[in-house]
Amino acid sequence: MYFAALLARTEDGWEASDTELDDVETLSDLTDLAREASVDEDTVLVYIEQEDAWFGVVRVDGEEDPRIYVSDASAAARSSYGEILLTDELLGREPGAEDEIAALEELVDLDGTEDGEPDGTEDGADGRAGDAATESDLDHDPDAVPAGPLGDLGVLADLGLSEKGLLTLRTDALVEIADALGAAEVLEAVR
Repeated sequence: MYFAALLARTEDGWEASDTELDDVETLSDLTDLAREASVDEDTVLVYIEQEDAWFGVVRVDGEEDPRIYVSDASAAARSSYGEILLTDELLGREPGAEDEIAALEELVDLDGTEDGEPDGTEDGADGRAGDAATESDLDHDPDAVPAGPLGDLGVLADLGLSEKGLLTLRTDALVEIADALGAAEVLEAVR
């Protein structure tokens, strides 16, 4: 179960609204949604939560690039909304590298064997079971998503929630974030 909310800063404080993410497919779509909710290009926070698994905060300040924090990247990677937040840049990957690697793998047999030749991963061929990955294989997986927090720890620091405070949030993170921002009442009205 997902919950998403927008918190937009105004002259009079914060305005909150829950939001549907059905039409959001990319971080760019999410950023556009936040900018539409912005008053005078002020700060907008997009909060996305998958119940008891992970939460993410995207901060949009005017035309600046969005700042992103995800509480558990590996859990978010298993979610369609989480994948939106886990950009190549956030994961430290070369943009588009995953697409290029997949395209190359389709064109070339990268295991170094000829067609019809055993590839050495069958039982007994190299002493390992066919599909079992060794620990060293997992350590070097360029597509692996790290477990735990990922992103800009200072995303809310100037708004009242320190890096340490952000790292300690688990369940009901939105309530604690709203309390730190002074937006608990407006949030409660939409939740």
